[in-house]
Amino acid sequence: MKEEFVNYIHNLQDRITTALEEIDGAAKFHEDPWEREEGGGGRTRVIENGAVIEKGGVNISMVHGSLAPAMQDYFGVGDVDFFACGLSLVIHPKNPYAPTVHANWRYFEMYEKDGTLVDSWFGGGQDLTPYYLFKEDAEHFHQVCKNACDAHDPDFYMKFKAKCDAYFYNAHRGEGRGLGGLFFDHCKAEKGRTMEDWYKFVTEVGDSFLDAYLPILKKRKDIAYGEKESTWQQIRRGRYVEFNLVHDKGTLFGLKTNGRIESILMSLPPIVQWKYDHKPDPGSEEEKLLEVLKNPKNWV
Repeated sequence: MKEEFVNYIHNLQDRITTALEEIDGAAKFHEDPWEREEGGGGRTRVIENGAVIEKGGVNISMVHGSLAPAMQDYFGVGDVDFFACGLSLVIHPKNPYAPTVHANWRYFEMYEKDGTLVDSWFGGGQDLTPYYLFKEDAEHFHQVCKNACDAHDPDFYMKFKAKCDAYFYNAHRGEGRGLGGLFFDHCKAEKGRTMEDWYKFVTEVGDSFLDAYLPILKKRKDIAYGEKESTWQQIRRGRYVEFNLVHDKGTLFGLKTNGRIESILMSLPPIVQWKYDHKPDPGSEEEKLLEVLKNPKNWV
């Protein structure tokens, strides 16, 4: 299974970076292969200062070794070895009317020291973080997510949509990071589903990403904007940073397994503001976004 998924994420990285370079039209992804001293490595691809994309990364990693004590406690296991692979991406467009997008698809295994497989599972998802609310964009993104889910189980979309709303939530702010999408984890061979079944589901979601995001990016990338919109974008990016550094389990796992810091923090936007006690004007487009972030909606 791990060889099959490693091949998949290599191919998916190529497809996604090619499509994003085409829509940007100016910047290209810089590729940075790296190795992890404890075992494994990855292929980081970063794009910056483009015509459309201010900063973005589409990274794959395949790491293995002894599970760190902090993560042994987290998983409730003893001294075991692990293998983890996945693709993680974040795209921060330049235009404030174009949403940030995040996605991740991953596979994890744990073994006894003699090589006996202890556990394995898939996880992942994709979610949208706009700075200005366009109802049709939210509906499109969620419809593509639902279509991918419905091909495997009619209960998946609402289940994983709810998990996404709950996970990407800044509890200290009382608001969602964005408009959600899908989030699933610990998808294991149980309750009549095989790991091959989960592989087909996760890869279907991965294959749907470009259909979910590119039409939105194309529609919003050329809308005229000014300093007011850029300032709001930068303030909201601050909330994105807060979530990633305070709550995100993927960031925690990377930092506690001696992960590659440049790849882990690739998700952070390049220009951010924190304004003291900032509140948008009543009835403004900015306030309309906050209302939805505080009260998640069913978009489809």
